[in-house]
Amino acid sequence: MKSHDTTSFATRCGRVTRLLGHLAVGVFIVATRYSRLAQAERAVVTRRWAQHALKILGVSIKVRGVNPGFYPPNTLLVANHVSWLDIVALNSCTVSRFVAKREIRQWPLIGWLAYVAGTLFIDRGNRRDASRVNQILAEAMQNGGCMAVFPESTTSDGSGLLPFKASLFEAALLARGTVQPVSLRYQRPDGSLLREAAYIDDISLLQSIRKVLSVPQIEVEISYGQALKAGEPGLDNRFLLAEQSRSEVALGLGLTLEDTQQAADAPAAATNA
Repeated sequence: MKSHDTTSFATRCGRVTRLLGHLAVGVFIVATRYSRLAQAERAVVTRRWAQHALKILGVSIKVRGVNPGFYPPNTLLVANHVSWLDIVALNSCTVSRFVAKREIRQWPLIGWLAYVAGTLFIDRGNRRDASRVNQILAEAMQNGGCMAVFPESTTSDGSGLLPFKASLFEAALLARGTVQPVSLRYQRPDGSLLREAAYIDDISLLQSIRKVLSVPQIEVEISYGQALKAGEPGLDNRFLLAEQSRSEVALGLGLTLEDTQQAADAPAAATNA
């Protein structure tokens, strides 16, 4: 497939119509019965909704490695961050409650859906807020939850890997839980990197959705790395956990240490997520 291939106007309109209908179904479920469901039931509903949303958008999933389960208990899932699609793609395989920047809470409809679905919102401009979120994360994990964070703290175009911020890895140590590194790579059916999915360069959410809708077929390669047991020798502080998790994510993306260093040295281009 050539990079300039795009969907027809009729296809984009059809996707938008079906996506709006699917979003309405999600709103109805959340507003009427989601809060009354047991956590395992919520996970099933969430995964089914995510899988159907990806189908509407023409997105297929390719899994590498060992999926720890659709809702693994006492787990902190950590992944590289490329797009708003990351959450949908991950939830189609491993359902998690996510940590997001507090500004997302103000997004029309999406912010409310994220809040009701259990998303935790953090003030990234306040370092002390990480302590509050860590306590909530740890408690949720100890109660059998699977939580998810994007340690890069921003999105990239997917060609590299930014440094991981270690602050929220403290939750895994407090809970004596498992850290599950996950790599996300957006590509075309021929395996070439797909940059249209990246939510970067201060584009609006609507502009990003339009770019995704214009791509005929998107493949998301989800690679599960080696699970890490927080607190074990060599993984007994948040910096070591962050470093080892980043190495596992880089391995899943097929990146070398030189590649990740170049990404770390490059100016941050993304501020959307």
